[in-house]
Amino acid sequence: MPLAYDARMQAESLRLVGQDAQVPLVTGETVRYVNLDYAASTPPLQVVADAVAEFLPWYSSVHRGAGYKSRAATAAYEGARESVRAFVNARDDDTIVFTRNTTDAINLMATALPETTRIIGFAGEHHANLLPWKRCAATFLPVAASPADLLECLEEALADNQADATLVAITGASNVTGELMPIVEVVALAHRYGARVLLDAAQLAPHAPIDMQAVGIDYLAMSGHKLYAPYGAGVLIGRADWLTGGEPFLRGGGAVKLVTVDEVVWAEMPDRQEAGSPNVVGAVAMGVACDALRSAGMQRLADDEHELWSYARDRFATVPGWEHYRIWPVEHPRVGLFTFNLAGYGYDQVAAILSAEYGIGVRHGCFCAHPLMIELLHVERGEADSLIDATKRGEHPRLPGAARMSFGLGTTREDVDRAADALASIAEHGPRWRYQCSTISGDCEPDPDPRPLPELPLRYATPGRGSEAS
Repeated sequence: MPLAYDARMQAESLRLVGQDAQVPLVTGETVRYVNLDYAASTPPLQVVADAVAEFLPWYSSVHRGAGYKSRAATAAYEGARESVRAFVNARDDDTIVFTRNTTDAINLMATALPETTRIIGFAGEHHANLLPWKRCAATFLPVAASPADLLECLEEALADNQADATLVAITGASNVTGELMPIVEVVALAHRYGARVLLDAAQLAPHAPIDMQAVGIDYLAMSGHKLYAPYGAGVLIGRADWLTGGEPFLRGGGAVKLVTVDEVVWAEMPDRQEAGSPNVVGAVAMGVACDALRSAGMQRLADDEHELWSYARDRFATVPGWEHYRIWPVEHPRVGLFTFNLAGYGYDQVAAILSAEYGIGVRHGCFCAHPLMIELLHVERGEADSLIDATKRGEHPRLPGAARMSFGLGTTREDVDRAADALASIAEHGPRWRYQCSTISGDCEPDPDPRPLPELPLRYATPGRGSEAS
């Protein structure tokens, strides 16, 4: 088979829904949308959307259903577990629990641990891998100046630890800097001291290969919406013993073997931790995404992304006023992500201009990683305390922050060039439109904003109402 045909088929298997979407600008033109916000959420792969569409006529309740559709849906749901297992090369006896997302998975883990478990975490984590542990006996290590510093601090904490059970919770890739954590070394170090490791793989899984068996990862959490399957499913994978010791995270139908008014006999894993009607469609979508990415070759995708990131680093470095935030040297391995500010502009203003005038979507704010952003932006303790006090009083102070561009399967050199050219134009010539701070969201927005929302067969929120106004 000709190589060109192979390449074309490969490109089709990784095509994204909405990849060629056209969006309006405030200036009246229409341009191809440049999505540089993959770290927040990814669009579905076309093969995933197609598989979901084909599955929906056969959707039904799963487990204990005798109907033909129930049998088909159950087989598809359980098949998705095996696709996830293969994607991360989990052990044969690892349990695979479908959740809503990574946050849900880690909260489940936090409630299921043996009561005397000591958590060792890191201050630079996403809130999803920080806040759930506050209900446990937890030690949070400071943001490390280098990988060697991280390992040294971890070993000191492990050596001083006297707990019967210990869990080290760490991300695979920072959602703020993109830097890859030294996971192989962390796992080896933790195991040397008898501890287990939970890996928050939300940002790592879409960008690099994961081998739970080879590395020895005990637990892993990840989200379908980061993995080109945004249908509301996540997953927790790992050793079953710590997940079966107490009562389940959620209590309800499907999680039990037998119930009386006075007694409950809980089910075995994974049913024990999957109470209620599961998100079958989300699980199936996630399984299809895992199969598609695994077939494409995660190492090849990682190599391609690194090449694109290197090209982008050189392009963005030429932009006047460009400030790129990172913890470790720029040569350290990372996923395709840039968190930055542009001198003379607020981070939300940069994001608004890129969207309104150039059709480029980026993220802005603190990226659910406030302690790390405080460190990167050199926010003094007094300023941080003042922000906390003002927020407790019900005020809405402007937080220090940044903008973030993140890459995914659909990102091209043309996208990088458009972003670099747009930032250079903003730095040198300023915006072409007027902007003001919204009294509802607090963000910078075009004034006026003539862009219509797409015509869809659904209801849009009424301006001024909903969660933003509450």
